[in-house]
Amino acid sequence: MILANKVAVVTGGTKGIGYAIAEKLLDAGASVFICGRTVPAVEEALKKLAARGKAVGRVCDVREDEQVRSMLSDCERVLGGVDILVNNAGIGIMGKTVEQITPDEFRQTVETNLFGVYYACHYAVPLMKNRGGGYIINISSLAGQNAHPKMAAYNASKFGLNGFSEALMQEVRQDNIKVSYICPGSVNTYFGNDTPSAEKAWQIQPEDIAEVVIDLLKMDARTLPSKVEIRPSKPPVR
Repeated sequence: MILANKVAVVTGGTKGIGYAIAEKLLDAGASVFICGRTVPAVEEALKKLAARGKAVGRVCDVREDEQVRSMLSDCERVLGGVDILVNNAGIGIMGKTVEQITPDEFRQTVETNLFGVYYACHYAVPLMKNRGGGYIINISSLAGQNAHPKMAAYNASKFGLNGFSEALMQEVRQDNIKVSYICPGSVNTYFGNDTPSAEKAWQIQPEDIAEVVIDLLKMDARTLPSKVEIRPSKPPVR
């Protein structure tokens, strides 16, 4: 298995994209540590993931510095370290203008989608250096390069995430740590007010993004696809 003896952390790993990524990582031989926002969600996901391999996890609000530090410390204690970090946890508050969105909603979005990634990377990079290298994959969005009305908070958080990812990539590449960010378009998943449905089968599926993650991890050490864009191949004609 290509990821045998590797330890992967997936934030927001209880459903949707994060859960699909956890499944694929387990199938590839990695031990996986997931986190989510509630105890029932984490327990239910771990129960299902157990059939595929070694999966552990805990509750963690990625907006909280100390919770992220503690979560990664738990991963090191239980699984021995961190080789792979997939920053997937994110929220999207859509449909509100800058005038309408509340300061708390704007703050929640940026703290989850950007500060949460910073906290995880801040604490994971030293752990990866201890292991001789690693791979950080940040799940961003095409909304991180294309702005839309009534999405200002989400746009701001993902534009910031893209810049953060590119800066981090240049900082740690000589430490044998790769950094990539994936920018999906429309995904048929739980996000904002959306839930998966058969009517949206034309959209990217969570398992498609999980396949991209595995493809990145299989890439030769000399090569770094630092940014990946993925979009529906045939969206409906409007």
